[in-house]
Amino acid sequence: MQEQMPALDGVRVVEFGQLIAGPFCGQLLADFGADVIKVEQPRDGDPMRHWGLSKDGKSLSWSVIARGKRSVTADLKSAEGKAFALELIAQADVLVENFRPGTLERLGLGWDELSAVNPRLVLVRVSGFGQTGPYAARAGYGSIGEAMGGLRHLVGDPDRPPSRTGLSIGDMLAGMHAAWGTVLALFARGRTGLGQVVDVSIYESVLAMTEALVPDYALAGVTRERSGAVLPGVAPSNVYPTADGDFVLVAANQDTVFRRLAAAMGRPDLATCEEYATHAARGARQRELDDLIAGWTRQYPAGEVLARLEEHAVPAGRVFTARDMLADPHFEARESIVRVPDADLGAVPMQNVAPRLSATPGRIRWTGPALGEHDEEVRASLHR
Repeated sequence: MQEQMPALDGVRVVEFGQLIAGPFCGQLLADFGADVIKVEQPRDGDPMRHWGLSKDGKSLSWSVIARGKRSVTADLKSAEGKAFALELIAQADVLVENFRPGTLERLGLGWDELSAVNPRLVLVRVSGFGQTGPYAARAGYGSIGEAMGGLRHLVGDPDRPPSRTGLSIGDMLAGMHAAWGTVLALFARGRTGLGQVVDVSIYESVLAMTEALVPDYALAGVTRERSGAVLPGVAPSNVYPTADGDFVLVAANQDTVFRRLAAAMGRPDLATCEEYATHAARGARQRELDDLIAGWTRQYPAGEVLARLEEHAVPAGRVFTARDMLADPHFEARESIVRVPDADLGAVPMQNVAPRLSATPGRIRWTGPALGEHDEEVRASLHR
């Protein structure tokens, strides 16, 4: 059987990014077949090489975020490094960078210079606050974007200060928007023949995910607040305890689904009584309804609760950890986690490519490369 060609096969991406936001964009593009050439400073390279947990001296985070990329080294502040960068970019389709705005221009690698050597180039610029506006020049990490974009105010319990999600979600959202913007710009280039600048800010990438937060305040006078594990007025949808000390998440806020939950609990009367019959009524009595459901789930082990809910087609599930994922038959059947060969670690289990394309699927070709591993290979290819 002929191997299927990935969606971005033949697209060359140069990555100047470091840490997470820009490199996550590069990871997503590499997953779908783009030739991502990561340009790093000699000696130390991207700081992500040294961040997070490590095994046998190799960062596990680096294994994932740099997967499928080729690594070359160049000092962009030197004449030689700048000349190499321009030569590389002249033959590229995309440049991804997440330096502070103005850095490329100070290096003599601004849009005017780059588009002059390659009018078809798509320049993807990821920053904390965007390329324009009074905050543009500020240092902006993902956590700041999460706060300014409205997410941090919403995360956590109402009686405690704002919390975080446990992941660098602001950076990842910016990387996803950058990858989306890249594909849009490449699609537009197919019509116009010309590249363009994709301006991605972390705070706007977070803001884009906040549903009706702004009109809720501007038109209804409601400021959304932290609500812990629930969404106010949406019930039942919460995490409930079980007899064996586990937790199950049950999402049965739709009227038809709540009727099925009531049947699973042996309480069909709940779905017809005035207090819980409608979405609005359940939302108004959210806490008492949660207490009632918790009283039921607490009587049985998690497996029995889930089996009963599955029998009645009620959306429910355990709160998974990585250990659960590695042991789950659905994850295994869909190859949601794959083991990628690694010269130092033998194999690294990691999340597979998403989304899944039937005709032009992505795949993980290798884990994060050694610093400068592809120096000779890439430089030689420029002069063929």
